[in-house]
Amino acid sequence: MKSFLSKSGAIAAGLLVAAAILSPPLLAETAAAAPTPDAVNAFAIDNFFLFICAVLVLFMQAGFALVETGLNAAKNTVNILFKNLMDMAIGAILFYFIGYGMMYPGDAFSGGFFGFGSWGITTDMPDIAAGSLYPAVDFLFQVAFAATAATIVSGAVAGRMQFRSYLIYSAVISGLVYPISGFWQWGGGWLNAMGFHDFAGSLVVHALGGFAGLAGAIVLGPRLGRFNEDGSPNAMPGHNLALSTLGVFILLIGWYGFNPGSQLAIVGGDNTAAVMKIAVNTTLAACAGAVVAMIFAWGLFKKPDLTMALNGMLAGLVAITANCDVVSYNASLIIGAVGGVLVVLGIIMLDKLRIDDPVGAWPVHGLNGIWGGIAAWIFGGQPMVAQITGSLVIPAWGFGTMLVLFLILKAMGILRVHKDEEMKGLDISEHEEEAYYGFDIYTTQ
Repeated sequence: MKSFLSKSGAIAAGLLVAAAILSPPLLAETAAAAPTPDAVNAFAIDNFFLFICAVLVLFMQAGFALVETGLNAAKNTVNILFKNLMDMAIGAILFYFIGYGMMYPGDAFSGGFFGFGSWGITTDMPDIAAGSLYPAVDFLFQVAFAATAATIVSGAVAGRMQFRSYLIYSAVISGLVYPISGFWQWGGGWLNAMGFHDFAGSLVVHALGGFAGLAGAIVLGPRLGRFNEDGSPNAMPGHNLALSTLGVFILLIGWYGFNPGSQLAIVGGDNTAAVMKIAVNTTLAACAGAVVAMIFAWGLFKKPDLTMALNGMLAGLVAITANCDVVSYNASLIIGAVGGVLVVLGIIMLDKLRIDDPVGAWPVHGLNGIWGGIAAWIFGGQPMVAQITGSLVIPAWGFGTMLVLFLILKAMGILRVHKDEEMKGLDISEHEEEAYYGFDIYTTQ
């Protein structure tokens, strides 16, 4: 019996020693791995906030589709809708495989001109804490921006560009051009290193797309009948301003994901205050742009023009996007108002130069994208040299790269449709589909 107790005691002692050796690290590891309830909630709220903002930005694709459709001839409706759909579909796939890795290559490429991190996106779980983003939601937010940059060009080249060439363009800008210049600012590249500030993309997204559209409009040439031999323009009104107006309202709603979402977090007093300030600045600039564009165009043309007011609202939105986090409410009104004047002047200038931009993509996104970057210096106290540099380099990058691409497509003979196809309409000639099948559509365009 004594021997049994001795043996039992030895076994028990051994187990206690083993437990003493093994248990503390396991308990410590478990304690360290378990986030607090507050951290879990903050992590969930910030990620859900960014997810909702990503959905809002993706909803902007519908807004662009409606604006462009309504401002163009009915016979090109299917073509325009199709291009907007493919901007999203092709762009998302290419941005997933290569664009995201080029735009956010990691700290090893900080301050540089080009980098590449990895293919696709990681599924690693980040730290569970406020402001920590799961990679998938960050990708969703960023890919929505890439789609926006691509689809701006659709309106500028509407009514005369071959569909296959547009698909090539869309792939190049989404998979290569946009990610490279996006890295310069948001991925930690050379513009970021010199202090350039573009909070939500007046330059990175809008000016890039606007100047790419300008290159396309120049190389393609104007639509048939747009200008007379003496250079005077002929109005070619859109077929459905109800669609365009609805599209602008959708874009306005989507912009509340675009700008406030770029704060990337909402938990915490500073983040909450910043998000709300950004939302108010966005609203004020948009409304000021619409009102001033209406008044300015009314004075010039002796009539209130809905399309000018619609573009004025978009101009105000583009102009405030770079600086919405650093300017005051009063400054946002001024920035939007200047944007409303610039968009009207930009449309007039394009007519003088005989450049056909059916929806005003360059005045809205290109011209006001530059203004947004400069306004961040004037009203937001950002470094002058950095703001001027970024506000010139990114538009030049978009215009130069796309000019080369469009010239190559033109040399290949696949850029513009034949004049007979243009007269018939791209819906029939390119797709053999009609958006308004069964209706008699009378048009002189």
